[in-house]
Amino acid sequence: MDAGLATKKARVSNGPHHLKDGQPIYVEEIEDTEGSTTLLFSLKEKVGALAEALSIFELHGVNLHHIESRPSAEDAEEYQFFVSCDNQRGGLKEASIALKEKCKDLTILSRNPGEQKNEGVNIRLRNGITVPWFPRKIGDLDRFANQILSYGSELDSDHPGFTDQVYRSRRKEFADIAFHYKHGQPIPRVEYTQEEIKTWGTIFNELTKLYPTHACREYNHIFPLLVDNCGFRDDNIPQLEDISQFLKDCTGFTLRPVAGLLSSRDFLAGLAFRVFHSTQYIRHGSKPMYTPEPDVCHELLGHVPLFADPAFAQFSQEIGLASLGAPEEYIQKLATLYWFTVEFGICRQEGQLKAYGAGLLSSFGELQYCISDKPEKREFDPIITAEQQYPITEYQPVYFISNSFEQAKEKLRNYASTIPRPFSVRYNPYTQNVEVINNKKQIMNLTKIIRCDLGLLEEALEKCKNIPSH
Repeated sequence: MDAGLATKKARVSNGPHHLKDGQPIYVEEIEDTEGSTTLLFSLKEKVGALAEALSIFELHGVNLHHIESRPSAEDAEEYQFFVSCDNQRGGLKEASIALKEKCKDLTILSRNPGEQKNEGVNIRLRNGITVPWFPRKIGDLDRFANQILSYGSELDSDHPGFTDQVYRSRRKEFADIAFHYKHGQPIPRVEYTQEEIKTWGTIFNELTKLYPTHACREYNHIFPLLVDNCGFRDDNIPQLEDISQFLKDCTGFTLRPVAGLLSSRDFLAGLAFRVFHSTQYIRHGSKPMYTPEPDVCHELLGHVPLFADPAFAQFSQEIGLASLGAPEEYIQKLATLYWFTVEFGICRQEGQLKAYGAGLLSSFGELQYCISDKPEKREFDPIITAEQQYPITEYQPVYFISNSFEQAKEKLRNYASTIPRPFSVRYNPYTQNVEVINNKKQIMNLTKIIRCDLGLLEEALEKCKNIPSH
């Protein structure tokens, strides 16, 4: 399992404030609690425009943390500004209302980093649609990467390493690395101990005996590439940085170290940017075939290989994109779909059942059990699968089967279209940003991009007419 499964409760805006002309503007009611608030606004391009707007913050005693600017994508005569400010002191609400008189399209994002929540934030767009806060650019993942549900060294009393102080200290070392990591940095390399390498080697040797007969063809195609390029061997625990660079070259996926369990919402949001939050520590050596939480064996042997497959990478990202701004009840449904596909999925290939879920591919016992006659097998149907209960500490009594990743992706995409969101989202791989599609101009721009891609496809098909097929 990954990321944890936790529920959150949203805080909503208190409604519109009114300007002198009587037109409503929507400003979230801002509490003077510890945290920061981000404002997005547009200004006509002119000398001194930004200074004039920023003087409003000074007038109301609001301290600024960060400022960014960029040309507006909707109006060539405008600039968009991204301002992060302190909401502990000063009159931020008053400054926001005053700022609205100077600019257009003011939106407010607020997030209290002291809360273990990813909601509690609303953006009111110009058309009156309310959008909960979610990461819009890949760097935004820094904002919640440390809002973990349990720190890596905090172990339950029944954990194999609970009484091992050396192991617990080692776990804290790994957690500290992840806690201080920021997007764009190389992932710190770890020098694993001989005992840790021995544990890895035991698991590696047992699982690699089963992969040729039990794992899906895509997994078996990619695994040798990881051996050649990333040091997957029984006497070596691969480094996250090397694997991340390999995945980036294959599908654009990258790894990010994580210090503990994330909420379902935060973990799924990472997938929207093709980012997989990965642990770096290893299970306790006393029980090499058991781990009560995700460890580096589960991540690297279970998850990593298929993130290098384009179809599976797209399928995983579809789950992440569907989660952005989704109501909490649908986050839990998507987390369940993730569980029965990315974690415990089975597919048909050449008339046989093969495992593609990471929870299966990293478990010597369950990998054999899952394709036996003992558990129940059902067809993957997102509507039904999303409601299925499941245990997290024992073998699954029910598995869901797909004919292919492409089929599963289409079913998931159709399911995602039923999630009640008054907007659509699109990942821009060039900027690594998520774009909210909610007006006609954005739709027209997207149409131009699609038309360009279709033109390229037609050109390629035309050139291939005279090429013999093999």
